[in-house]
Amino acid sequence: MKVWILLPAFNEEKSIPLLFPKIKKTFAEWDQAYRIVVVEDGSLDSTIEVLNKMKPEYPLDIVMHRINRGLGETERDGFEHVAQCAKEDDIVVRLDCDDTHEPEYTLSLINKIKEGYDVVNTSRFQPGGGQKGVGPYRAFISNAANLFMKIVFGIPGVSDYSCGYRAYRVKIIKDAIRIFGNGFIQIKGLGFTATLETIVKLKLLGCRFAEVPFVLRYDKKASPSKMVTSITTLGYFTMALLYHWPWGGWRSQYKLMAKAYRQSPEEAYRRFGRENIQRSMVCQIGG
Repeated sequence: MKVWILLPAFNEEKSIPLLFPKIKKTFAEWDQAYRIVVVEDGSLDSTIEVLNKMKPEYPLDIVMHRINRGLGETERDGFEHVAQCAKEDDIVVRLDCDDTHEPEYTLSLINKIKEGYDVVNTSRFQPGGGQKGVGPYRAFISNAANLFMKIVFGIPGVSDYSCGYRAYRVKIIKDAIRIFGNGFIQIKGLGFTATLETIVKLKLLGCRFAEVPFVLRYDKKASPSKMVTSITTLGYFTMALLYHWPWGGWRSQYKLMAKAYRQSPEEAYRRFGRENIQRSMVCQIGG
């Protein structure tokens, strides 16, 4: 079993030299095979030069965007690369590239996956979790957003919806991409919305979720924040509308998919794959 480390990167020339040695040290201590996949999202600094210098020392794949496309398309292309290259029994762990996500938590994520869960989330809200270096205003916004998402989407086993530090079974990612196609990550132009959409789509597939406690080290952040709160907030409301839209929203279009997927992935694909189903207009927006 190999662990694939997925890193979206935009202007991370300072962060990568800090993060990569910690990844290498962590996996060497566990004697665990790994590979790093960086999706370089049209950085304006020296990120690509730094990555190319790292290649001889690290097992590294670089997926290039010549121009900046945003987190949605970056995550989509990263998951598609892993789905194409990895084996079904591998695990993919998605981290932020800005050195705020400590690689040491990957062990607890992987162990939880081995217990039988499909997706394991890091959570600031589990006992033992928290965050450092986050100001009162940003903490309030984050707490309010997570409360909103919990009410609107209600994913069992998830309390931290906006943290992208997660582990996934590669088989689940392969199946989701096959069924949803380009619509696996459908809302691509609205900030960090993709972080939420990924687990909402996997909820529709019937995945089992769990969480492990995690401390966000925002005090170690080595690059400027890329989040525009207003755009991401608009994305959350847009997703809520698309999910609950009574005339062919995601929840109604795919309401029987989890049952079909429990029977077999082939049954789910036969009944709900984008080539096999007449999708509503809402389910065609963006992908």
